[in-house]
Amino acid sequence: MLEVDIRKRLGDFTLSASFVTSSPFFALLGPSGCGKSMTLKCIAGTERPDEGRIVLNGRVLFDSEKKINLTPQERRTGYLFQSYALFPNMSVRSNLMTGLNAVKDKEEKRRRLLEMAELLGITGNLDQRPRELSGGQKQRVALGRMLLSSPELILLDEPFSALDAYLKESLIPEIRKLLELYGKDVILVSHSMDEVYRICGETALMCDGRVIGRGPTESVFASPGSAMGARITGWRNISTAEKRGEHSVRATDWGVELETATPVPDDVEGIAVRESSFSFSESENSRPVSIIGEEKGVNGDSVLFSYGGSATLFCARRESGKGDRIGVKASDIIILRKNSEI
Repeated sequence: MLEVDIRKRLGDFTLSASFVTSSPFFALLGPSGCGKSMTLKCIAGTERPDEGRIVLNGRVLFDSEKKINLTPQERRTGYLFQSYALFPNMSVRSNLMTGLNAVKDKEEKRRRLLEMAELLGITGNLDQRPRELSGGQKQRVALGRMLLSSPELILLDEPFSALDAYLKESLIPEIRKLLELYGKDVILVSHSMDEVYRICGETALMCDGRVIGRGPTESVFASPGSAMGARITGWRNISTAEKRGEHSVRATDWGVELETATPVPDDVEGIAVRESSFSFSESENSRPVSIIGEEKGVNGDSVLFSYGGSATLFCARRESGKGDRIGVKASDIIILRKNSEI
């Protein structure tokens, strides 16, 4: 378990990250520049927070009040950089060996290196230099070097960002399985919803240097809590909203009043609806719309429409012969609250 409660000032930007992990695979998800990577560096010890506390499995890594600030080596964290940071003039074998510097017995070093190479499927690459490797092979070497150092915590900073979509698709389950076998906690930093959803059991949403939501990954994506959380987790139909009744809101951006299945709190900030939830029908919350056009997508086309307000909305499917009324079930409307944390 990792406990983080830190603050660090960087010019006009202030990092104020606070979270506790309860899943072996934990993600920090948010847009570029929100403080995810800086949080990771503070955990690793390559950056020092101005104040706060970091505790790993009961062991204090940093405590500003008690003047505790362990070195990166003392923290025993493994850090996988975006660039992989392999030594370009060294062979794969030598790169892997740097993860075994603490092992003195030569035969033990050789045995562990070969075991890791076989596990990663890079036995045939041991004598090659990094420039001769594919992106996926470089990632395996960097991961193997890190794991050979026997870290207590694994930190992954955008580990798939340098890979094309096809290679990433095949590597994600492979890397997750390897990390499961290793059995240590993993913190993944990413701006990719797909990576986070497929790899991590728990997710913290970050924006402007602070955590704005946290919980089981499926729950965070299904009900992100705030408008910013909804944007980070891929909701496109978002409107500011005003409470009109116990189960009704006015979507001010869309110019309509809608019924909700859940009670509307007094501090409602807005509502969100998935594209797949809107449908052409005469069902509940159905309203006449203006069709604006269509948007082509890999996973299907979206119909662009407006209820009469200024905002453009997205509907994932259009059934022929259903007319020009689009509705949404009350149970599919997500309530967003001001300053909400999941």
